[in-house]
Amino acid sequence: MIAGIVVISGCGAVPPVQSDPQPTASKARKAFRQPYELVSRNKTLKVRLVAEIRTVDLAGQRLRALTYNGEYMPPTIRLRPGDRLDLTLVNKLPEHTNLHTHGWHISPQGHSDNAYVHIHPGEIFHYSYRLPKDLPPGTYWYHSHAHPLSEPQVFAGLSGAIVIDGLEKYLPENLKHITRRLIALKDFQIRDGAIPTAGIDSNAPTTRTVNGLVDPIIGIRPGETQHWRLANIGANIAYKVQLPGSRFHVIAQDANPVSAVWSADTLVLPPGSRFDVLVQGPPAGQSVLRTLAYSTGPAGDTYPEAALATLVSAGSPLKPATLPTTFAPFDDLRKRRVDRRRVITFSENATQFFIDNKLFDLNRIDVRARLNTTEEWTVRNTSDEEHTFHIHVNDFQVMSVNGTPYDARSRQDTVQLPVRGEVVIRMRFRDFLGKYPFHCHILSHEDKGMMANIEVVP
Repeated sequence: MIAGIVVISGCGAVPPVQSDPQPTASKARKAFRQPYELVSRNKTLKVRLVAEIRTVDLAGQRLRALTYNGEYMPPTIRLRPGDRLDLTLVNKLPEHTNLHTHGWHISPQGHSDNAYVHIHPGEIFHYSYRLPKDLPPGTYWYHSHAHPLSEPQVFAGLSGAIVIDGLEKYLPENLKHITRRLIALKDFQIRDGAIPTAGIDSNAPTTRTVNGLVDPIIGIRPGETQHWRLANIGANIAYKVQLPGSRFHVIAQDANPVSAVWSADTLVLPPGSRFDVLVQGPPAGQSVLRTLAYSTGPAGDTYPEAALATLVSAGSPLKPATLPTTFAPFDDLRKRRVDRRRVITFSENATQFFIDNKLFDLNRIDVRARLNTTEEWTVRNTSDEEHTFHIHVNDFQVMSVNGTPYDARSRQDTVQLPVRGEVVIRMRFRDFLGKYPFHCHILSHEDKGMMANIEVVP
């Protein structure tokens, strides 16, 4: 155990959240709002998060959830590259937990983004993060990575957003001060007055939320350009997001600014993924931000279409701004020499999930890579359902999907593996030594074994 854990008392008797069949959540439509922000000052931010079971208001009901600081949608942590974050996590849960800063290029050891820490009930742990000066700006998130409890803890509420400021420096002057909105996507089910933490069925009826709100009203003026931070911070479910009559103009993916802005009518966000996008207000009226029906394959889940939020376009029209086409510098790994190639295989049986035919073992090193080298991985999926590949510390560039070359405009830290298909990626191991995981970010799969360890050595 790492030094720095402090024991507190008085929380061992908190009952676990468990239960059985699913009632329908009632809708309570509200105006859009964002979580309150904890913002760095003078390059430093100190944060105290308390993980505990609390009763919260969700979808017009009072129900028990796992919370940070008593909130289902906890504070957004907002920093700049080069800042220092000192974060104290207090565990008032009846089980161990920890914290992962998803997407950060930062040390995976000690009191930094160490996914292997176990903070036991009644303990306090002090994290200290020194952000690199070149950490890409964009949308990140934080969540429990407590194996094998990641799925129930994140599903019941232990996730929040992180914003690294700086994307505006790539925008033209007339777009540097536009309205920015966090659109954090979380989903929940209800059993016996609580979000379940046992027997979770990701294919069962599920209530989708934006910032913890059911179908909130988002305002925009006709022709106005807004910056939306779309983030799937849930445990298992993918979103296929659409805003009829509008397009999403992508300026960053997984907090990696793009080299060229690209546009799409729909965006698929598997668990853990994020897009920073520009949206322009449609003609006056209402439209529905929705997630379309989506299937993860014959052995996976099928999610129905659902409304996420209602966009109300009203007020004095603006002339739509000309959007940028080129954006940020990009170190294209197609131009790098490949030092090593590997094949990594995701597979499953009826109850277990594997990487290279092995269940996760905390003490086993599955891959050793050398610092300052570039590797190409062919990540294969032999299953009849999609899996979501994610790796800590070093983001990757997608080279091809099922043999078709992929025109990457940025790195990313999550990618959906097609049913019985493969994705070829390249990544460069920079700056940091140590052990960290890669895994399926469908957290039920991770908890059931689909995770492995990589160690970066000199």
